[in-house]
Amino acid sequence: METRSPFLDTLFLLRKEGIMTIFSDIKSISQKEEQDAAYYFESEFEKERLEFLSDKINCDRETAVWAAKVLYHSAQLHLIRENTAKDLSQLIPLFKGKREINSILSADLSLRFLPQIISVLQDVDPEDPLIKILENILQQFHYSGIGFDLDLEKIDWEEELKDKTYRKLYLERVVENKAYRLAEMPYINQQLMAEFGMYKDVFWKDLQIINTEKP
Repeated sequence: METRSPFLDTLFLLRKEGIMTIFSDIKSISQKEEQDAAYYFESEFEKERLEFLSDKINCDRETAVWAAKVLYHSAQLHLIRENTAKDLSQLIPLFKGKREINSILSADLSLRFLPQIISVLQDVDPEDPLIKILENILQQFHYSGIGFDLDLEKIDWEEELKDKTYRKLYLERVVENKAYRLAEMPYINQQLMAEFGMYKDVFWKDLQIINTEKP
């Protein structure tokens, strides 16, 4: 993909090289840039969909662009904070779409990098109001925050993971990130043990088996 703007440069380099570009000021994002980003994320989504083993999941382009803007602006706000407090709600807008599998996986194309941004912000100033805003976004899109310290105790996991494709992807990321706190939640633990079967020690030897049966 040929990059043509700070916004697209940042997204492209981060996803391809793991490099985050910080500019001297926060650049506005044009409608054309949003359209180009939508096409880019749709193509990236198609590549990742090969792992979903489902042809019923489609890219939610609007959500993908929203998440990309959240990531881009939060990265720029790491260094550029002068006179930005009043603009945080515009630079990091709330999600107004419908939270479903398509939107969760589309947002993840960018939001998977958000925990790293939050960690950097916490190192600089733990009281930064931007941190809470970003944590709330990750709370809503916690698939992208697996392994990050989020309060997910109140989630109805059986309802959350009722879609078998999403459940598969969620469990795989829990294992990949060795997210103990999530893995020891009863429903997720039960699902993991069913997946591991007799090879539990091969996949995750020191993970506890949570007994949910009442004595």
